[in-house]
Amino acid sequence: MAITATTDGAAAPTHAANGTGNQAGRDHVVVFPFMAKGHTLPLLHFATALTEHQKNLRITVVVTPANLAFARSRLPASVRLAVLPFPSLPPLPSGVESTDTLPGPDLYPTFLRATALLREPFAELMASLPAPPLVLVSDFFLGFTHRVAADAGVRRIVFHGMSCFSMAACKSLITSPPPSGASFHLSRMPEHVRITAADVPDTIAKIRDAEDPVTRFLIDDIGESDARSWGVLVNSFAMLDEDYVSAFISFYQPDARAWLVGPLFLAAGDVPERVGEQDPEGCLAWLDEMAERSESVIYVSFGTQAHVSDEQLDELARGLVQSGHPFLWAVRIPAAGGVGAVVDRAEVERKVRRLMDAGDADGQKMRAKAAWAQKAARSAVSDGGTSRVALLKLVVELQGTYCDVIKDHS
Repeated sequence: MAITATTDGAAAPTHAANGTGNQAGRDHVVVFPFMAKGHTLPLLHFATALTEHQKNLRITVVVTPANLAFARSRLPASVRLAVLPFPSLPPLPSGVESTDTLPGPDLYPTFLRATALLREPFAELMASLPAPPLVLVSDFFLGFTHRVAADAGVRRIVFHGMSCFSMAACKSLITSPPPSGASFHLSRMPEHVRITAADVPDTIAKIRDAEDPVTRFLIDDIGESDARSWGVLVNSFAMLDEDYVSAFISFYQPDARAWLVGPLFLAAGDVPERVGEQDPEGCLAWLDEMAERSESVIYVSFGTQAHVSDEQLDELARGLVQSGHPFLWAVRIPAAGGVGAVVDRAEVERKVRRLMDAGDADGQKMRAKAAWAQKAARSAVSDGGTSRVALLKLVVELQGTYCDVIKDHS
């Protein structure tokens, strides 16, 4: 039995026979984020954008109990929440249902295995729906959702969270190990995209280590589910990423498409009745103050899955302070783990000054590029913008072929 949250957040059980003889699911979209804030937030924004620009759709977001309040406070009341019990898998502590609450990086592989155990309750949820939904949009870490969706006759769109460029580069490096030494061309990418072996992140290099537990999870639990998805949802926009779409989508089945609908936080707009709940530290008021003083602010965040040592945090903090520029730093709590300091405070200070000081020519170029990206991003999600159009076309295409998909599965 699946438990769903009603529009006002109260929990209520639902049981319904699965009926493919009607079109009750044609206006229903199911969204299943991975339990890491950097993966969850964009899909909450996606659900919000759908309700804003496709008011005829019913949206259900799948969460676990410890993530319910976070999701509810960031979604319009019209979006329903389906709550699945989070599996128990020692030594993972009870109540740890998101990567930002992991006590340390050593538990990350266990956390991944625990999420894979959500397959059965998710299958029960899908079976309880009165008709197959229009589409399932789920994170690539949740590879089991592809099989569940296929069994239910539902198309699955996979979400990664990164841009076409970064994903194409990662997939190229995984399929074609880089040579050592001189720079080399990334396969399937435009000719000008060249890197050296030293540029390859450790997380990508480790994927070729068959003994690494995360690698084993990616192979055994995700495998080909990503590549066989009907399409890919990309939190990016055409003016930034269009040169890399063909390279990225070449790693998928021949008829797959990439839907560039971002930046999703801009596409979603505000959920005004809950903004206060999202800013207990008062950061927005401080940013407004900085804006009134025409101050530029450095934003620093390493995401919820980065474990930075105390030594490195100290070096970063001192470098930021010594730069003399205002900054907003999102710090993961707890911050334990990781390696010692690898970037010293003098380097941090130098980089910040280079970026922010008005007299630095390279800094001026970087700030100009950032200003262009901001303008292009806002244009993409506005009326007639490429991301807004892509979002509308995605729904139109899905609805136009819904009956054929149901017929083929029945």
